[in-house]
Amino acid sequence: MSNVSCRPASRALSILAILVLVAASLTAQRRSDADRRVPTARPVATIFSPLDLPTPNTVRLASGMPGPDYWQQQVDYSMDIALDDQTNVVRATERITYHNNSPEPIDFIWMNLPQNIQRPDSLAARRSGGGGRFAIGKNSPKGFVISDLKSHGKALTLTEYGTVGRIDLPKPIPAHSSFEFQLTFEFEVPSSGTGRMGIRKGKQGPVFELAQWFPNVCVYDDVYGWNTLPYLGSGEFYTNFGSYDMRITVPRDHIVAATGVLQNPKEVLTPKQLRRLAKAKKSPKTTIIRGADEVEDPKSRPQGNGPLTWHFKADNVRTFAWASSKAFIWDASFLRDSGPDGKGTLVQSVYPIEAQPLWKESTEMLRFAIAGYNKRWFRYPYPSATNVNGVAGGMEYPMIIFCSTRRGRRSLYGVTAHEIGHNWFPMVVNTDERRHAWMDEGFNTFINHYSEEEFFGKGSSRRTNGRSFARAMKRKNQPPIATPPDRLGGMFLGLLEYSKTGVGMRLLREQILGPERFDYAFRTYIAKWAFKSPQPADFFRCMENAAGKDLAWFWRGWFLEATTLDQAVADVKLGRRGKRWNITFKNRGEMVMPLVFEATLEDGTKIRRRIPVEAWATSNTITMRLDTDGKAVTEVVIDPDAVFPDIDADNNVWSAQGSSEKNADEKKGEDGSQGK
Repeated sequence: MSNVSCRPASRALSILAILVLVAASLTAQRRSDADRRVPTARPVATIFSPLDLPTPNTVRLASGMPGPDYWQQQVDYSMDIALDDQTNVVRATERITYHNNSPEPIDFIWMNLPQNIQRPDSLAARRSGGGGRFAIGKNSPKGFVISDLKSHGKALTLTEYGTVGRIDLPKPIPAHSSFEFQLTFEFEVPSSGTGRMGIRKGKQGPVFELAQWFPNVCVYDDVYGWNTLPYLGSGEFYTNFGSYDMRITVPRDHIVAATGVLQNPKEVLTPKQLRRLAKAKKSPKTTIIRGADEVEDPKSRPQGNGPLTWHFKADNVRTFAWASSKAFIWDASFLRDSGPDGKGTLVQSVYPIEAQPLWKESTEMLRFAIAGYNKRWFRYPYPSATNVNGVAGGMEYPMIIFCSTRRGRRSLYGVTAHEIGHNWFPMVVNTDERRHAWMDEGFNTFINHYSEEEFFGKGSSRRTNGRSFARAMKRKNQPPIATPPDRLGGMFLGLLEYSKTGVGMRLLREQILGPERFDYAFRTYIAKWAFKSPQPADFFRCMENAAGKDLAWFWRGWFLEATTLDQAVADVKLGRRGKRWNITFKNRGEMVMPLVFEATLEDGTKIRRRIPVEAWATSNTITMRLDTDGKAVTEVVIDPDAVFPDIDADNNVWSAQGSSEKNADEKKGEDGSQGK
């Protein structure tokens, strides 16, 4: 009977217990879900919470490295190209082989049509009101004219949507098979330049620069499928690796520079130029191939009539760019222990007479920059590298860069080192520049810092100094670095994708991980993702795994959110026993960084301490005890080397003569909580 009489109470308790468990489970689940949201993780999640990264698989591993099932498409191009220097029109027949390395059939093909950005009705033109960097107007070029699209003699249909177009296939391309097709296209080279390409007039003839100039297949990958973000200008490009077999027909008096290796030098160079080129391929000293005094001399070009065809080949590159001019001076040298299999790289420059005398040093600068990047990060994998002086202010492509500067040595080296640095990011490590510009522009800005210091001397480069950048951190309505470049207005593209990323990478190397630990991890990332396409999650994971360090707080605070750093000396006082001083620090911003401070005693002795970032994980207040053996503390300085981007340097200093700390504790509404 007693058991029967207790059943209702027992059942009620059981139901109550179940409800409590369910409620607790739901609460835990909500917290778990909140912890996984990035960057909207606050206030439930702290800056130290794990990032919500894509679930790893056998394509992209939890270690941040390519998995055993990693795949990417390959697209090979063969073209016959003709430049008409009177009408500024380029015409070409393009043969494309698409290798479907994915595990699934391809039902249609999306194409990038970058020259369509020139059309008055393009998204870029309409978004900028007809102006902007592309100078759209009634006399501007009309983009691509595409015809004769076919596969094995059968016509295909291309439907254009601005800077992308869809090719309808007669049947799906099976997994692990290839599809060949061809087309003819032409377009007018914009005379004003577009920031990427164009024509620069000169005393001895125009310089044509051609880049992002041909219809090419969009990337199909394991993350987004077809990558069809339109070309709007700021977001550069994301393309497939492939082989290029290019025949470029130009006027006989032109010199051509291009991605790849010249296949027919005897047909397009004079015997004298061939001898000079052979000499340059054996010497680290710059050799003149065609001098300024020879530019207008007919003997500097092969005898005969009619145009010449320059034949270039390049393997395993993500695009092809070229330049052509009758005004080119040409010099070259050789860099050993570079290039494929360490067999060396031909380093060269082409430029008009107006670029002298500054550009006489271009090849030496280019060679120096490549050698430094080889030593520090990853060996330059290509057989050639060319610097071109033309209309494009600064642009990068495999084995060839465009630099317009003529302003001085520092300017020329800066743009040369930056543009050739892009051959590491994104030409080798193939990042998606339309979505993640920081993974090429920012990484490149970071490696440029050490290159410039190597060339001009330590302390000469300040572009990645954290304290100097702190002022920029205070700009209102600042989006996070992770914002796609085409969605950034004003100065934010340069501020975030270039500068802030460069500053952050330098902080990570010099202040957070240390050079040895960082360099091992960063070299691992480059080597593992060379000639592959990493995503941000791959970078985060690879760096953490190779460095052996949880960096979620750094990725979140620096890249995924627009937070600020504000460390302050809150209080300095003598302990009860008169020997120890208690120094209290506060973290008043949402960003966290290691705490480095220096205390000065009354006899001039300085005591420096470095507190790891993990100290902020449980509180925004840290109290340090210093045993000074009875000596008074006269000054405390946070970040004595001025390397962190602290937005309020005034509260970084406490002095016995009168603290400059703003006593932010008493400021109404400012509690320093990192959880908000």
